[in-house]
Amino acid sequence: MKAISLLGSTGSIGTQTLDIVTHHPDQFRVVGLAAGSNVEMLAQQIRQFRPAIAAICEGEKLPDLRAALADLSPQPILLAGEEGVIEVARYGEADVVVTGIVGCAGLLPTIAAIAAGKDIALANKETLIAGGPVVLPLVEKHRVKLLPADSEHSAIFQCLQGVPDRGLRRILLTASGGAFRDLPVEKLEQVTVADALKHPNWSMGRKITIDSATLMNKGLEVIEAHFLFGMDYDQIEIVIHPQSIIHSMIELQDTSVLAQLGWADMRLPLLYALSYPERIYTDWEPLDLVKVGSLTFREPDHQKYPCMKLAYAAGRAGGCMPAVLNAANEQAVSLFLEERIRFLDIPRLIEQACDRYQIHNRTHPTLDDIISADQWAREEVLATCDHHPSVISVG
Repeated sequence: MKAISLLGSTGSIGTQTLDIVTHHPDQFRVVGLAAGSNVEMLAQQIRQFRPAIAAICEGEKLPDLRAALADLSPQPILLAGEEGVIEVARYGEADVVVTGIVGCAGLLPTIAAIAAGKDIALANKETLIAGGPVVLPLVEKHRVKLLPADSEHSAIFQCLQGVPDRGLRRILLTASGGAFRDLPVEKLEQVTVADALKHPNWSMGRKITIDSATLMNKGLEVIEAHFLFGMDYDQIEIVIHPQSIIHSMIELQDTSVLAQLGWADMRLPLLYALSYPERIYTDWEPLDLVKVGSLTFREPDHQKYPCMKLAYAAGRAGGCMPAVLNAANEQAVSLFLEERIRFLDIPRLIEQACDRYQIHNRTHPTLDDIISADQWAREEVLATCDHHPSVISVG
């Protein structure tokens, strides 16, 4: 039985991980939970799964959490703030840590878990995008497993099982195309937040849904694939696949192509990351290709989705530039969700931040360099929005 600590327990990744634990109590048990701000849901999870340790990131909500669990016996260790989340990440009993925290906030807890010798089920792509130059040497040093738990990289990882060294030729990342895949590019100037949040295939968190609409999620996944699988950027391609049945593909040296297929269900990559190398029986609905009917593909439109080229450029620049790209995107998406900028301002703000950072980029960054670059990019995007409204379409 594997002991799990779960970071981001009240989000989409967290709740689906706990669903897996509920249905496989003989395989997994929860020893640590960490959440952002949802006291009520975290308290319910603590009551159900009885972890030894739990944390709420918003420190001022710790008294509310204590009050909600006052009658619980035995009491778990209850902590707060980023340090509390880090303590959950490195808690001694855990075998594997599921990193479901959204954004660059997941970087330090993941590093703490690796340093404590925990295997990582990586559902937080920003850990490698921003911190890859620091994280990968730590993974090697502490000899832990770093297993992808998002659907695209899990698909690649699954397809690679049994492939010999140097057998991989190319990675093909599939993309749904997001909310605007069928909208003419000239109409993007007028789209609203509500429009961008209407994903055609499934329901996700607000930030990742906007990333899907801009296709920045695929650009970020290209950078993550570079770090996870050691492929050059010229060997990683994106293809639009509206049905979201093929979760990604690999091409081998002899031009054979392997694909991993399934319904769009995040529990499958999560389960594989938790159970690897085993395959655990589930009663989930099997894939019915007759029901699917057809699988189609199209080339991504770089005019419509400029964030893809920005991500490739940042990845090739290396150093701190992917961290700048990621942080600028997080800040720009936040401004868009607050309706302070328009949809097409997102790539404009990201490109400007990356351009301005070029002279400062460090090719061999430390963790402090990465954290500093992350903060700089956020401040740069905010300053552009607040003080130079003429640069963007909405001030």
